[in-house]
Amino acid sequence: MRTIFGIGNPGLRYRKNRHNVGFMIVDYFADSLSISFNPSKYEFYYSKGKIEHSPFVLIIPTAYVNNSGIAAVESVKEFNSELSDFLVVVDDVNLEVGKIRIRNSGGDAGHNGVNSIIYQFNSEQFPRIRIGIGNKFSKGEMASYVLSDFSEEEFQLLGKTFDDCKFLLTEFVKGGYQGMIDSYSKLYNQSSNNNFVNK
Repeated sequence: MRTIFGIGNPGLRYRKNRHNVGFMIVDYFADSLSISFNPSKYEFYYSKGKIEHSPFVLIIPTAYVNNSGIAAVESVKEFNSELSDFLVVVDDVNLEVGKIRIRNSGGDAGHNGVNSIIYQFNSEQFPRIRIGIGNKFSKGEMASYVLSDFSEEEFQLLGKTFDDCKFLLTEFVKGGYQGMIDSYSKLYNQSSNNNFVNK
């Protein structure tokens, strides 16, 4: 089962936070397919679907970002997913707002949610889509920055990012990481003016 896991904090007060862009994209993907989320007996909501005979499940944790790993482990066990088919969508302060970077594995890049997942899995071997949220903050202010809302101008920039991610998530469901990265590479090479970061 291909699993797509959005990182973010639960609750209305965090809904438009930079830290919640993973939630936003997974929600956007669900809306595009007209599927809704259901509560589980674990620390996540889930939504199941199918694209071209390929089943998938979307996961939105009910725990806070720093405890994302708990819901990650629970969802992998519940839906019998391999780590190679477990895709995390996460914010990244190391990228400009709206930029997209794909990785098949790697460290946490300073993100506590990814760190929690790595810790709970005892492995870095799972793919992720990193979404840029910018880094216009002073030393010691990162925590308050990631918990601040995107501006209206930034939300406009994110419109194309959401559509690009919808395409990439569709390719992941159909063809796994390799299918997604092949499509990503084609789009990156088609234009120098896009959201994709190829390094």
